[in-house]
Amino acid sequence: MASHRRPKQPSRTRVTVLTTAAAAAVALSSQAANAAPSEKPSKDEVKAKVDKLYEEAEHATEKYNGAKEKQEKLQKEISTIQDNVARGQEDLNELRDGLGSMASAQYRSGGIDPSVQLFLSADPDDYLDKASTLDQLSGQQVEALKKIQVKQRELAQQRSEASDKLKDLSSTRTELGKKKSEVQAKLAEAQKLLNTLTAAEKAALAEEEARATRASERAVLDSGSTAPATGRASSAYAAAQSVIGSPYVYGATGPSSFDCSGLTSWAFAQAGIAIPRTSQAQANAGTRIYSQSDLQVGDLVIFYGDLHHVGFYAGNGQILHAPRTGTVVRYESINNMPFQFGVRI
Repeated sequence: MASHRRPKQPSRTRVTVLTTAAAAAVALSSQAANAAPSEKPSKDEVKAKVDKLYEEAEHATEKYNGAKEKQEKLQKEISTIQDNVARGQEDLNELRDGLGSMASAQYRSGGIDPSVQLFLSADPDDYLDKASTLDQLSGQQVEALKKIQVKQRELAQQRSEASDKLKDLSSTRTELGKKKSEVQAKLAEAQKLLNTLTAAEKAALAEEEARATRASERAVLDSGSTAPATGRASSAYAAAQSVIGSPYVYGATGPSSFDCSGLTSWAFAQAGIAIPRTSQAQANAGTRIYSQSDLQVGDLVIFYGDLHHVGFYAGNGQILHAPRTGTVVRYESINNMPFQFGVRI
C-alpha cells in the first residue's frame, strides 16, 4: 500500500544557504565572463621598465665596483703589513740574539749580570719600565734593550692594524657578494621582461636604438664647433674611441669589455693617468663644469643625482660611453640621461 505522507520540506535555513550559494555562483560566472583578459604590456611599457631595471642594476654595479676596489686595496695593504711583520720579527730575533751573545760573553768572563739574566726571561717592555735596573747594565746593553722594545711595539701595532684590516676585508667581501647578487637579480628581471616581447617587437627596439646611435654618430662628425680636448683628456678620449663596439659587462675594466666607469678609468690609464675606479669617485677627480655649453671633447660627464653613470663628452651634445647590459660602447645624446656636471681631468 503506497504511502500518502507528504515529503519533508527543506528547512528555511537550508533554503537560504542554497539560494545564497547559487547567487554567488551566478555572480562569479558573470564576472568571469565579463572580465577582460590581462593585457600584455606594450613594447614601450616593457622598454621603460627594462630601462629602469638597467639603471638600478648600474647603480648597484657602481657599489659593487667600489666594494671590489676596496677589497683589492685592503688585500694589498694586508700583504704589505704581513711582509713588514715578518721582516720585523727577523730583526727582533737578531736583536735578541745579539743580547744573548752579550750574556754569553759575560758568563764566560765571570757570570751573567743579574739584570741581563732578568731580561732574558722577561718582557723587555716590563723590564725597561723598571728604570732602576738600567744603571746595572752597560751602555751597549741598554741600547740593545731599547731597540728590542721599539721593535716589539712596532710589531704589536702592525699586528693590530692587520687584524683590523682583516675584519674590514671580511665585511667588504660580504658587501661585494650582496651587490653582485643585487646586480644579477636586476638583470635577470630585465631579461624576463624582454622575453615577453615578440621577435618583431625586439627587432623594432633594436632598430630604434640603431637609428639613435647613427644619429649620434652623425652629430659627432658634425661637431667641428665644439672645443677639442687637450693633452691627456684627448689621449684618453682617443683610447675610448678605439674600443667603440666593445660590449658592456658589469664590473669590467677592459680591454675587451667595460662598464661605464671601467671604460673611463681604462681610457685614462692608456693615457698614463690614474683616475678612481667608480663614477662617484671620478666625479671628484678634476674640475667640475656645470654648463653643457662649456664642455670640451674628452671631459668626463656625470649623470643621475647619485652620480652612478659616467662617460666622455663627444661634442655637439653627444657622449661616448658604455651604456648598460645588452649594449656596446657607443655614442648617444647627452639628453638621454639627467646630466649633473662635467669633470675636466
